[in-house]
Amino acid sequence: MVSTAPLPIASCVTLKIALSDQQFIQLCQDNRDLKFERTSPGELVIMPPTGGNTGRRNIKLTTQLEIWNSQNNLGEALDSSTGFTLPNGADRSPDASWLTKEHWQSLTLTEQERFVPLCPDFVVELRSASDPLAPLQTKLQEYIDNGSRLGWLIDPKRQVVEIYRLGQATEVLQAPTQLSGEDVLPGFMLDLSTIF
Repeated sequence: MVSTAPLPIASCVTLKIALSDQQFIQLCQDNRDLKFERTSPGELVIMPPTGGNTGRRNIKLTTQLEIWNSQNNLGEALDSSTGFTLPNGADRSPDASWLTKEHWQSLTLTEQERFVPLCPDFVVELRSASDPLAPLQTKLQEYIDNGSRLGWLIDPKRQVVEIYRLGQATEVLQAPTQLSGEDVLPGFMLDLSTIF
């Protein structure tokens, strides 16, 4: 008899494998149903598709970011399918990100079409039920260490947000109702009521 119980969402898998930049890009193109990242030492991180609740939360988050961006025209909002090659050599793909207009326009058309060769000014990681917390915290700190000015780690299950800022200690908020984009995203307020 076939079980009708829902399958649990698997967590990330990290492999120690040496891939050239071209091999990594080809792997990503050949496996579009999976999301890949590479750490700065070259470890391959394989992330399965998300579950329904994570997908629902992520679209609400990115929609709010894009609406603000369209109204203010200060840069470019990017979704979770965007890859960035950070200054430390890691290839990362945050759940949502934003670049100033100046940074976006500094890229050639070819650079805009490939993994973006710089670190976003703003990043968001949305913790899914299967994500261990420590690797996400490490990733947020990596963004800050590579030039992001503001980063949010949103944990819906615990209703906690960790705020990462350049040159400051991490701030932890319990059950906030909204988040300010501060001076990085002037006037942006993320409504967390549909995410928590």
